[in-house]
Amino acid sequence: MTDIGVFLLRNQAEQIGHIVSDRIQCTVYKAYEQKTSAQEYFRLHYKEHRQWLMVMTTGIAVRFLDGQMDNKLEDPAVVVLDEAARFAVSLLGGHEGGANKLANEIANIFGSQSVITTATESLKPLVLGVGCRKDVSLEQIENCVAKAFQQTVSVLASSLNKVRVVATVDLKKNEPALLLFCEKYDLPLQIFAKESLGARAWVSKSSQFVKEIVGADGVCEPCALMVSARGQLIVPKTTLDGVAVAIVDDSISTGD
Repeated sequence: MTDIGVFLLRNQAEQIGHIVSDRIQCTVYKAYEQKTSAQEYFRLHYKEHRQWLMVMTTGIAVRFLDGQMDNKLEDPAVVVLDEAARFAVSLLGGHEGGANKLANEIANIFGSQSVITTATESLKPLVLGVGCRKDVSLEQIENCVAKAFQQTVSVLASSLNKVRVVATVDLKKNEPALLLFCEKYDLPLQIFAKESLGARAWVSKSSQFVKEIVGADGVCEPCALMVSARGQLIVPKTTLDGVAVAIVDDSISTGD
């Protein structure tokens, strides 16, 4: 039995089930193939997994969960994904059950937006956009991030406590040093398709090198701003030794 259950309410979501099962180990449940009601089918299997991805509206998910929850330390985590795969909502067990992490993982699979509402994350106003050359080291990333914060690496963690998410382009989703950086500082990594970056001219200074490789004028600034489009770019593109970093503060709204 896998730790993750994927519940498909309608056959229109079947393609989502295929995509998710290709990317992560999970058990897919198809309510539309059962003779029992979808709600009863879900409740029959609810306790069999530590985490659930429910492909449906949040309203239906709440009704399905009604009467099934005991406490946040034992209840399975739940992420809700709409059938268009636009939003992955961490609904239940954000921290304790890992729903926040799962929501980010699902969002990265579909290039969608994760929705995290737990207080700890909501109080972290900073978004870190990162671009880098291939095979940079963890030290190179740390040094550039420290430069962006105008700090030394030795005190970097204190500033990163204010960071909610790190964002980059899909070409860098498996970059070892970037993944290690996020793991070391316990930060989620949000991925954006290079096509999305190419459609947005959110850069203070374009890079011909990035244009040739990615097809966009930049990576770190547009990625950070796509996480928080109404936030303010407080640290424009900062470069050091093959790494580029930008910082957006979404507690400072730029307005309409």
